[in-house]
Amino acid sequence: MTATVCRFEPSLIFEWGTNIGKSARIFYEISKYFHIPTAIHTCDLPDDVDHVEHPHAQRGAMVQGLSGVTLHQGDGLSTSLRLWEESGRPDRPLFFLDGDHSYASVRREIDGILEAVPDPVLLLHDTFLQSSESGYNIGPRRAFEESLAVCQGRFNAVHSGLSLPGMSLLYSTAPPAAKAGSSSLNT
Repeated sequence: MTATVCRFEPSLIFEWGTNIGKSARIFYEISKYFHIPTAIHTCDLPDDVDHVEHPHAQRGAMVQGLSGVTLHQGDGLSTSLRLWEESGRPDRPLFFLDGDHSYASVRREIDGILEAVPDPVLLLHDTFLQSSESGYNIGPRRAFEESLAVCQGRFNAVHSGLSLPGMSLLYSTAPPAAKAGSSSLNT
């Protein structure tokens, strides 16, 4: 997570489904320590949705009141894409996906981001490559690999599969679009 934020210096970070805000807090601490100006948006389920991992009153407890972190309720994908659009579609927004969801959910989220955002940075949690015989959390890595195969050559992928839970990084092979009057080190 630290290497990704330091390497890409995203002006926007979106994450969802991380319950009490652990991931958002990590991103907050990274950006604060390394002086990387970024807005962090964390999204979780609305109050009226019933789910085993619903945080209810603990929603965002680890980031409540922190400057630069905004809590949202709703569908993580659609909320994040709307916020990205409203922010002027900045280059290389970072999307952190908690892969501890179903294959279908992770695939929907990855494909939705890749379809809407020309140069996203995706960091996907829970992608340790396991055999199907393990019966444990094989969907996120499968969704990642299948989505990557569809857009061959458009993205680079890095997997940190040294141990559970594993993370995978996906980023555009193209440099970010040049903005008038600015220079970017994010290539």
